[in-house]
Amino acid sequence: MQIGLDFNLVEDLVAGVDEVGRGPLCGAVVTAAVILDPNRPIVGLNDSKKLTEARREKLYDEICEKALSWCIARAEVEEIDELNILHATMLAMQRAVEGLSITPKLAMIDGNRCPKLAMPAEAVVKGDSKVPAIAAASILAKVSRDREMAAFELQYPGYGIGGHKGYPTPVHLEALERLGPTPIHRRSFGPVRRAYEALEGLAKV
Repeated sequence: MQIGLDFNLVEDLVAGVDEVGRGPLCGAVVTAAVILDPNRPIVGLNDSKKLTEARREKLYDEICEKALSWCIARAEVEEIDELNILHATMLAMQRAVEGLSITPKLAMIDGNRCPKLAMPAEAVVKGDSKVPAIAAASILAKVSRDREMAAFELQYPGYGIGGHKGYPTPVHLEALERLGPTPIHRRSFGPVRRAYEALEGLAKV
C-alpha cells in the first residue's frame, strides 16, 4: 500500500488511535488506528458516540474504503483480567498501530495516556471530537465492538447485551445476579466478581 505514495505525504503521516469498551462488564476492549488520506476527505467524522448507528455504519464503510491504512485490534477478556483494563487497553492500541500497513510518523491517541510505540505519540483529551483521524478510529472501533455485542446477544440470551453493549446498566446487573456470569464477563470487575462469589457461596451450601 505504501508504494506510490508521495514522499512528503509519507513524512507527514499521522495515525489516529481510539478505543471502545473500557467500561463494560463483558467482552473485549476494541481499538482502531487509522491513517486518513488527505486527498480523499471524509465528511462528517466525529466522536462515534455523537453519531447515530446508521451514520456510524455508513462512515465505517467509507473509512475502510478511503483511508490510506487502518487496523482494528483488541485485548480479550482474559487479558483484561490479567493485566487490568488500562494496561489491556494500551496493549490493544499497540496492536492496532503495529497492524497498520503503513508506519506513521506520529500516533495521536484519544485520552490522556499513550501506549509504548515505535514512533512518537501524543495524547489528545477528547481527541475524537478534535482530530479527524481519531474520530475515524473511534467509529471503526465502536462499530466493530457493537457488532460483536449483537452476536453475543444471540449466544447469551437474557442479558440484553445487544442493547447495553455490556455496560453495567440496571438490566445487565439484574440479569447478572439472576443468571450468573458468562465466559465473556470480566472476572476482575466488581459486579462480575461478586456474581462469581455468590455462585461459590451457593455451591458450599
